[in-house]
Amino acid sequence: MADVETKPAPTGIRNPRARQRAVAIGVVRGLAGEDAGLDELGELLRTAGVATEARMVQQRAEPDPDRYFGRGKLEELRAEIARSGANLVACDDELAPRQERNLEAALGVPVIDRTAIILDIFADHAHSAAGKLQVELAQLEYNLARMRGLWTHLERLGAGRMDGGIGTRGPGESQIETDRRLARDRISALRRDLRDVERNRETMRAERRRSAVPTVALAGYTNAGKSTLLNAITGAAVGVGDRLFHTLDPTTRSFEHDGRRYLLTDTVGFIRKLPHQLVDAFKATLEETTLADLIVHVVDGSAPAPSRAAAIEAVDEVLDEIGAGATPRILALNKIDLLDDAGRRDLLVGRRDAVGVSAATGEGVDELLDAIAAAFARTLEPVELLIPYEEGATLNELHEAAGSLDREDRPEGVHVRARVPRRLAHRFRAFAVGGRSAA
Repeated sequence: MADVETKPAPTGIRNPRARQRAVAIGVVRGLAGEDAGLDELGELLRTAGVATEARMVQQRAEPDPDRYFGRGKLEELRAEIARSGANLVACDDELAPRQERNLEAALGVPVIDRTAIILDIFADHAHSAAGKLQVELAQLEYNLARMRGLWTHLERLGAGRMDGGIGTRGPGESQIETDRRLARDRISALRRDLRDVERNRETMRAERRRSAVPTVALAGYTNAGKSTLLNAITGAAVGVGDRLFHTLDPTTRSFEHDGRRYLLTDTVGFIRKLPHQLVDAFKATLEETTLADLIVHVVDGSAPAPSRAAAIEAVDEVLDEIGAGATPRILALNKIDLLDDAGRRDLLVGRRDAVGVSAATGEGVDELLDAIAAAFARTLEPVELLIPYEEGATLNELHEAAGSLDREDRPEGVHVRARVPRRLAHRFRAFAVGGRSAA
């Protein structure tokens, strides 16, 4: 087993105004000293308003099933807490309830895990009714397994007695079951409410699908600049912030390019080791990505190459998990305004599928729009139609689906040559000249 590495947190993580001061800990399943994952934990803590006083990692194949760290390393951690004046320990993995209880008993300070930190951030950033429902559901499901620890003081009342004694038989267990039942009832109610939200969203999605407007989803690692890019492309004024998970609720805006209208949706940011409670609770939000015709994968191009590669891999994994792995995508390497000329060249070398952009300055946005248009052009099917004048609704639908088109008014109707999305071509085949689409 390798030695523990302890070092001060990077200055960018420290928040001197925070009342809580944490030691960030993690188990490294690779070479000793590989603690880059704690950089992300530090960012999560900063977003939650917690200062990171120190970091400690331990190399081992798997965390200790009872205490996360080994006994000897817990002594080092206790000494580090005393040295740094920390009043909190933050763990980079999700802890089992017994690991959390044993750590708190051994260290004498509260212990929180990665999932609890993310849930706290989500609770702070949720503003819409749907977002608050989703966060509450995720919190309840996370806490349900941890309720037993809340009533250990009642269990201790009967310790050492054969029958527990009067007033000590079963009160803890009764309270545990009561709380669990209440939690399960609330979870069921939240799921019903979220199904109603999902039905409303599905109605809006159906309207968008009927309108034949191409849909583009912005996906990417949290804080990669998706909301800023949405504003730059559509002229919207969506709130942005230099913090993780600033956007929780999907925001859809329209824009036009080369005569065609598109819908662009900003989605919740992804992260390494995204807790399964959040994947389940935010399924309706994440489905905005799965239903898009095209995904623009936004990446922080100014990040170091290893961090950038890890972020791309994490997003790809989540997209696969939610069923969007096969959706066509474009890689948008954002924040190139923070790079010099050499850095820009290195960023794009060998990346023919990528576009360098700066959402903050607008540089490269036109090239990204051209790439979006080219991606959709590959999905278009040429059609030659003769639409009777009384079919005005069909002609309007064709305008929306095709954008620009060539038309000629004839006595028998409007003769049209256009290119429409392949998935929509069947809607117009009844009016095809010669009974088929153009070659």
